[in-house]
Amino acid sequence: MTNYNESRITNSNLLYPELSYQIQGSIFNVSNKYGKGLKESIYQKALAEELEKAELQYEQQKRINIYSLDSGKILGTYVPDFVVENKIIIEIKASAFTTRQDVRQQQSYLKASIYEVAYLVNFCTPQLFIKRSIYTNDRKPFIVKIRAS
Repeated sequence: MTNYNESRITNSNLLYPELSYQIQGSIFNVSNKYGKGLKESIYQKALAEELEKAELQYEQQKRINIYSLDSGKILGTYVPDFVVENKIIIEIKASAFTTRQDVRQQQSYLKASIYEVAYLVNFCTPQLFIKRSIYTNDRKPFIVKIRAS
């Protein structure tokens, strides 16, 4: 039988715990200040301000490569709303609901890119929607191929 304390997830075994905490705080600040009903572009600008206040480095609309899971060749690009500290992707939505397709798309981009953590945020759902997805590079066979080239 596993000891409960041994199986608990702690900050020491999370990917980017402090950065994730700062990003989530910035997202909550935007939601608390602006509420629901604005355009996606407004939420993007507001989040950019919050990330700056938190002194986080970010790029907006950064083109990131999507790789073939078999060959490691570049298949195309994806342009997320933000890449924070060159570690975490943030995709923003401003719609009445978040679809399964939105979540699957985010997870697919993680699976076929070099990034391991992504946030999908929808500011206009009845409750603020935040989905943190993880797909670690040790599970991506193409990583070895692109690092070798």
